[in-house]
Amino acid sequence: MRSLLSLKKQKLFLASVLFGCSFSSVSAQEKSVTFTSTDKKLEVAFKWAKDMALHYKGKPGDPVGPWYESALPPRSAFCMRDVSHQCIGGEILGLSRENSNMVNLFVSNISASKNWCTYWEMNKWAKPAPEDYRSDKEFWYNLPANFDVLSASWRLYLWTGDRHYIDDPAFTRFREKSVTDYITSWMLYPDSLLTRPAHPNAPIPYNESDSFDRCRGLPSYSEGVPNLKMGADLVAALYRGLTTYGLICKEKGDNKKAALYFHKAERYQQLLDSIWWDKTDQRYYTYYSNDNKFGKQEGETFLLWFDALKDTSRINRTLTHLASRDWNVENTSYLPLIFYQNGRWDQARNYILYLADPSTSRREYPEVSFGVIEAFVQGLMGISPDARTGTISTIYKTNSTNKAAINDLPVLHTTVAVTHIDHRQSVMTNTGTNAFKWKAMFYGAYKKAFVNNVLTPVKKETDHQGCEISFVITQVPPGRKVNIRVEN
Repeated sequence: MRSLLSLKKQKLFLASVLFGCSFSSVSAQEKSVTFTSTDKKLEVAFKWAKDMALHYKGKPGDPVGPWYESALPPRSAFCMRDVSHQCIGGEILGLSRENSNMVNLFVSNISASKNWCTYWEMNKWAKPAPEDYRSDKEFWYNLPANFDVLSASWRLYLWTGDRHYIDDPAFTRFREKSVTDYITSWMLYPDSLLTRPAHPNAPIPYNESDSFDRCRGLPSYSEGVPNLKMGADLVAALYRGLTTYGLICKEKGDNKKAALYFHKAERYQQLLDSIWWDKTDQRYYTYYSNDNKFGKQEGETFLLWFDALKDTSRINRTLTHLASRDWNVENTSYLPLIFYQNGRWDQARNYILYLADPSTSRREYPEVSFGVIEAFVQGLMGISPDARTGTISTIYKTNSTNKAAINDLPVLHTTVAVTHIDHRQSVMTNTGTNAFKWKAMFYGAYKKAFVNNVLTPVKKETDHQGCEISFVITQVPPGRKVNIRVEN
């Protein structure tokens, strides 16, 4: 979030986290996900991230219902951007009720009086946070947020299999308003992004010095750019939001509507690769100003977070630039997962260790620990569930020879344990009560696969970077342990 902790509050908070380690959630931690590895530095990092993240769980009886901290800790609040980033880490840690409640509150509070925004930030007292809200006419809001929450609800469905994320009327209304009236109200059509007024829905009278007037609809997550008309991250968010809407339409059987929104989404992606690419510097511009000039500051992180880049060479240039300099801790908390997803495994591990290091400034910010947890599970361990097919995919993403294991992981209405013995052998155990399909993937072109020592045909595919993958799909009933290895 935009303001830093006051020095006094920061010292008190750090003291409670670093020295008051008898967290109220200890009993929950004993029963929740664990990570073990022959890489002991990563073991320490995971334990720190788990303890820190569970420390942020709300208390029973809080008026808002189940929640966890997803904003500056002294606010006792949760923010749209932060929740969208932290939610899968929350699922991994068993915070499903918290995710469901918080995301439901966001989607339920969209309204015409706020130009189809919702509350940017809510607190444990079930109120819009006063730091960001005065009235429906005067409030702080970052426009990528609707599409970030829309995407998060889809990712939550894929992870959990809970259809309320796509079927509940409040979620349906939020999606439909976001991809229609919200875009119209804030003048976010592809051909108006660079010509729209900076404040299309500003209060009257308008006070430039009042942040609730000036920031009622910031066209970016980058809050420190003056004279801002459009951010590249908002273009990427529009692409991801409309693509996600198309995926949900397809899942619900409306293929015609899905195709329409896939086409709409592509128009934004094409803009990123045409007018937002600086051919001279070989980098993406990150903002467009009111004096009609492109510029570069922070923002590239979200081009990758929203998976809006398709050119592999440009993705690699963007990754290289991100790795070449320091960013604030909020931006950095996204990087471990992003680097794992794009083949930079050693750098991803380094980011995990950096974020978990006691000397790292503001590592106590909630996004950090939740982001690290997701980087372990979806990044390093390559665990990716898909509720559409009832499949859990795995692929080990490391250049080392270390063994790694995740236990008591809640996913798709069951719990699992995954062990990567090495690059050619993995073990899946269904410790819950629901069956699923396991897609065991391994980097490389292998000729043979053995499922519990039984020779099984191996299949091949390539990932988005063109790397060859060998895989096997098998059923894993409750209580079943499956060992798969591949050979040449």
